[in-house]
Amino acid sequence: MQRVLSIVLGVVIARERIGHPWQEYAWRPASVFLNAPEVSEWRELRRDAASTYYHAATLPLELHAKDTLGYVANLNEDEPSVYVVLREGGPAGQPVHVAIVTASPHEAEAYGQISEEIVGPVAMPQPLLELLEAFVAEHHTEEPFVKRQRRKHHQAEEHKFGQEPIEVLRKRQPGARENE
Repeated sequence: MQRVLSIVLGVVIARERIGHPWQEYAWRPASVFLNAPEVSEWRELRRDAASTYYHAATLPLELHAKDTLGYVANLNEDEPSVYVVLREGGPAGQPVHVAIVTASPHEAEAYGQISEEIVGPVAMPQPLLELLEAFVAEHHTEEPFVKRQRRKHHQAEEHKFGQEPIEVLRKRQPGARENE
């Protein structure tokens, strides 16, 4: 496998009716799927009384060999996820658009710190899970933990700028006690 693997995913988002006095709907990522066709406009997939699901985008999920630590953390979860980032204001007057998909919880957390973005995990499809496991098996190298060594806090002062250390100076002063 190459060091960067790109997998095309279709992203499904949901518009759900909520009981909020200032907002009628909320948007959230609903799912992803492999072998997605390219979409130029949102395609409605299904509708029920409380929500509407759209195939909103087809984007590449890029796996990078340098990010395997995040992928390992994702694989160690009870249910591995794909993280979808939604941003307000899309093309053609859409209220949101899909900005990025990632398999790294570390990258998703960084996007989650921006208040205008909605970051949500969705279940990782089994074929994608197998690809991710194979990618991690090939590229991940465990880095051993190396504990930093403490430097001694109180070290004897060095001669700086022509001055003597304070201990030597005190011993030379008149009236200094011998036992100090």
